[in-house]
Amino acid sequence: MKKCLLIDNDNSVSILYFKEVFAKWNIPLIVCNNPEDSFMKFIIEKPELVLLSADLEIDYLKIVDYMFSKNISVIFYGDNIHQLPHFKKSLVKALRSKGFLKVTSSSKIALDTTIQSSVYQFFSDERPEYVFLASVRSGGIEANQKYPADFFYANSESQNNIVYAAQKFGVKKLLYFASSCVYPKDAAQPMSPDCLMTGRVEKTSEAYAMAKLAGIGLCQAFQAQHQFNAIIAIPATVYGPEADTQIETAHVMGALIKKFYDAKENHLPSVTVWGTGQARREFIFSEDFADACLFLMDRYDNAQIMNIGCKEDISIQELAQTIRDVSGFSGEIIFDKSKPDGAMRKLLDSAQIMTLGWRPKISIKEGILKTWNWYVEQQRKEKQK
Repeated sequence: MKKCLLIDNDNSVSILYFKEVFAKWNIPLIVCNNPEDSFMKFIIEKPELVLLSADLEIDYLKIVDYMFSKNISVIFYGDNIHQLPHFKKSLVKALRSKGFLKVTSSSKIALDTTIQSSVYQFFSDERPEYVFLASVRSGGIEANQKYPADFFYANSESQNNIVYAAQKFGVKKLLYFASSCVYPKDAAQPMSPDCLMTGRVEKTSEAYAMAKLAGIGLCQAFQAQHQFNAIIAIPATVYGPEADTQIETAHVMGALIKKFYDAKENHLPSVTVWGTGQARREFIFSEDFADACLFLMDRYDNAQIMNIGCKEDISIQELAQTIRDVSGFSGEIIFDKSKPDGAMRKLLDSAQIMTLGWRPKISIKEGILKTWNWYVEQQRKEKQK
């Protein structure tokens, strides 16, 4: 090997480690401690290998797409390398149990779904039969407020490219996941698809909601014009092992699990929770959600939108108290009322899918315990490294 490029923050201890290792191997190591300059480094240095930290706030897919186009090998490292969307592993496991041995995700193969030509090439080469179209970018209130343009652009571009390519290259069936935030903020509870677009959505997630509403319209248009079998589901908030637990980007469940774990480990007197605690949310465990997805793929071909929920919700205050009990944390819970609650209630009317025969199996308390135990085990493994 003639040359290697390392991309990481300038305060990372990994830089010192890799410098020492590559010096022993007598291989030149070029350090790029400003990720925004990485493309210029590729052009100037022409490395054969790139070591890329997974802990940066950058557009990884565009970097990886460029490296692949130049036949540059890449190795990822860092704390966030294993943080995949939490229901993906459950869905892949469920699909393989049904005999689908070739299951591919866009992140696994570093496919940038916002690039039309890349998506078309993938569908042309791989010819998938079934597509599960989830969100490219999503998160809790803080992430929605911080990255509205990213959420709108990435989801809109990706779903446009994927739905068109799926129809063009003969996909048998596509399941599109919208989000409960597409419902009007003042919708009657439980929320039914009949009330979509009858009022304004919640402001804190407006950009993301508008992108997901556009996706619903896109699938319905392809159903009508091309008779393309694109079905639409609106799930409750999905949680479980592999959930995002980074405070800035996570949904409320993952964020609270991390907060209570950190508070217990560091003997803190309290945990602060955004909002009044009175907002209510409906949650579905990742394994139940994966089971519902297979159920719909196998048995449902109707154009009518399908809600996927468990028919009960929980207040954020009750959720925080439950996680505190599971964690063993004995401190105080403080609700920061200066922060937004988001929509005060988002309970889905899931009668239709349950009438067809599907039911969730994991209760909220059991699901929280499973998720907590997973997170504790992940932290134990990190400490042993």
